[in-house]
Amino acid sequence: MTAHHVPHPSHRLSSHASAGERQQRPLTAATYAGRERPPVRIIHFGLGAFHRAHQAVYTAEAGDGWGIAAFTGRSPQAATALSAQDGLYTLVVRAPDGDQTQIIGSLVETHDGAALDVLCDRAARSEVAVITLTITEAGYRLRPGDDALELDTSDPQVAADIEALPRLLRDLVEGSRTLAATETAGPGLSTAPARLVLALAARRAAQAGGLAVVPCDNLPGNGAAAQAMVLGVAARVDGDLAAWVREHVSFVGTSVDRITPKTTDQDREEIAQVTGHDDVAPVITEPFSSWILAGDFPAGRPSWENAGAVFVDDVEPFERRKLWLLNGAHSLLAYAGQNAGHSTVSSAIADGTLRRAVEEFWDEACRHLPADGLDLAGYRAALVERFANPRIAHRLAQIGGDGSLKLAARQLPVLRAERQAGRPGTASLRALAAWAEHITRSAAAGANLNDPAADSLHAALSRPPAEQTAALLHVIDPHLAEDTDVVDATESLRAAQQSPRRTQSL
Repeated sequence: MTAHHVPHPSHRLSSHASAGERQQRPLTAATYAGRERPPVRIIHFGLGAFHRAHQAVYTAEAGDGWGIAAFTGRSPQAATALSAQDGLYTLVVRAPDGDQTQIIGSLVETHDGAALDVLCDRAARSEVAVITLTITEAGYRLRPGDDALELDTSDPQVAADIEALPRLLRDLVEGSRTLAATETAGPGLSTAPARLVLALAARRAAQAGGLAVVPCDNLPGNGAAAQAMVLGVAARVDGDLAAWVREHVSFVGTSVDRITPKTTDQDREEIAQVTGHDDVAPVITEPFSSWILAGDFPAGRPSWENAGAVFVDDVEPFERRKLWLLNGAHSLLAYAGQNAGHSTVSSAIADGTLRRAVEEFWDEACRHLPADGLDLAGYRAALVERFANPRIAHRLAQIGGDGSLKLAARQLPVLRAERQAGRPGTASLRALAAWAEHITRSAAAGANLNDPAADSLHAALSRPPAEQTAALLHVIDPHLAEDTDVVDATESLRAAQQSPRRTQSL
């Protein structure tokens, strides 16, 4: 792949250069010559920046000719932009001392997620062997069950999709690759679980054989979570389809890791100056990248290990290390950092009080991780270096979305383990307190609460002040609100964040 070195930021070309001062070439297969596009062998759900900085890069660098057909989630905007560029985009690896850029060509097709006929056609092809997912924690539409996560059938969109699916399944003619009827004949599907079930039904109808579903989202046991959402839908619409999924579809557990901040207009201008291409969808990311997988691939897979992926028998220890240490620290910084007036991870980790809060949380978490095989000290040191990278503008507001779900996955397991060991879990509770304070301030300022439980959060904030902390904790986990020690400790930690010298009193 073509690589360009970008000088240190102080030596960059000005982002205010006029249009006439730089080359105006759109990035397309025609303008970026010399690249053969691989055939579609992977379907991807969720066309965000992380996928394009992670799985798409591993697939491109595996070097064995696997192409991706990607489908958007809520909005078709990314698919439209990337389709105009034939799926090509610029990857910018941003180190403290400069950038390296390369063009990634593994995205062969990009589609609106509502294009169910296209999705079914691709899924029905026997050469397609893998379906990957980056749909965020909320996209799985799960809730805690008696023993494990289960499909949230009380979700109105899930319920509507379950009602719509039987008609769409009837439209799948045996051996056909497309829907016999278009979406104009009735409602489409809006959730990833239902769309994935429809794709698997198309594959079954075409007798194309099994495949692997590979979730790449930051939630515990993501392989089991993906299986729960698929079977939760399939069992409610077609028992035979559910049985086929159990027999022919594998759900691979993964741990994924690469910090990928939001790309800005200034980034696009600077990238165009360096590469000579006007790229509307470049991706900025850090040098570090990790992908650990455990599971079977019934129809084969790319040689991702050639690009650095690691295949293990049990991904769970690596998953917990990453989810607790990286993502848990991110959540703590997202809320405590914003409360203290910071806007980016690099700014927050430079705050001595917040740095100590992160280290104390890591101390708690590391007590409950295996001592062997994970190099916890080295991983922590690397995280501090990654967080401190001043040229990765990872916005705390971006990290802070969907907090009620993220905290449940990232902080609560550590809190529970600490309390079961007879310790208070203060460092874990600090993140919950920071979140509660941030939610309260955001609502008071009239800001939208970027959380799937926004209605419940507003209801909690409508309670008398003395009841609000418990009500907010109830949104994360009802058991938290029932524990008076947890509620009292959280209220005390919230009060510390309300202090005028709050960054000294966390």
